[in-house]
Amino acid sequence: MGKVLLSFGHGFSARALARRLVPQGWRVIGTTRSAEKAEALRDEGVEGVVWPGSDLSEALGAATHLLTSVSPGEEGDPVLNALGDDIAAIAGRLDWAGYLSTTGVYGDHEGDWVDEDSPLEPSTERGQKRVVAEAAWAAIPGLPLHIFRLAGIYGPGRGPFEKVRRGTARRIIKKGQVFSRTHVEDIAQVLEASINRPNPGAAYNVCDDDPAPPQDVIGYAAELLGLPLPPSVDFEEAEMSPMARSFYAESKRVENRRIKDELGVVLKYPDYKAGLEALLAEEEARAG
Repeated sequence: MGKVLLSFGHGFSARALARRLVPQGWRVIGTTRSAEKAEALRDEGVEGVVWPGSDLSEALGAATHLLTSVSPGEEGDPVLNALGDDIAAIAGRLDWAGYLSTTGVYGDHEGDWVDEDSPLEPSTERGQKRVVAEAAWAAIPGLPLHIFRLAGIYGPGRGPFEKVRRGTARRIIKKGQVFSRTHVEDIAQVLEASINRPNPGAAYNVCDDDPAPPQDVIGYAAELLGLPLPPSVDFEEAEMSPMARSFYAESKRVENRRIKDELGVVLKYPDYKAGLEALLAEEEARAG
């Protein structure tokens, strides 16, 4: 029997994983909310399915692996709310299941380090919902669940260069603030490594080796582009959306040894400088 990945909320990270699996002969079924996105997924060799709105019984019956990238909402986890019983019915025969969570579950540590054994004490509502969702997935009997706590995600089309070019970038300064981040290709290789080396019940932090102040990242992007350093703005005075401001409520450095020790991962982009350099090179190659 061939390997079949059913991917709920098949977005940025899951698409990067599919680009690794499809050439190996995997069947990948990815749900999305629009017909346009479903069609775009088919161009990538993924069976795009509009969901909610489609019957997933065949996909659930065929799946050997399951991945969910869907964020919890006001009513809890949308996938479990709609399909919890169906997933429980197939849990025991799945080879692997993955839940994409966030390092926001650890809360604020004032710049100190956290690892996978740190207490889950989120200070934001978004983080609190993730803790509840993690527990709900982990409570499914027999599900070979792996939890991936992702740091700030960047990659092609999701980097600071466009804002710097437009002149709208700002270096937000908050004393002691650091973020961990991760390139989407490193997320994909961690997921693939876990699929190849399953350890049900495990949680993994997915981030690079270099937690850094956000203003340093913006500054380096400007340096690579040969443009002036964007102006600095004090956090208290900065114009930011509530979502953006909430990210600054927590500061921590995230430890990533487990993905290396248990999964044998060698990060392709171990720090933001390597990641930004690669993104710019890719942009220039496409333009050239």
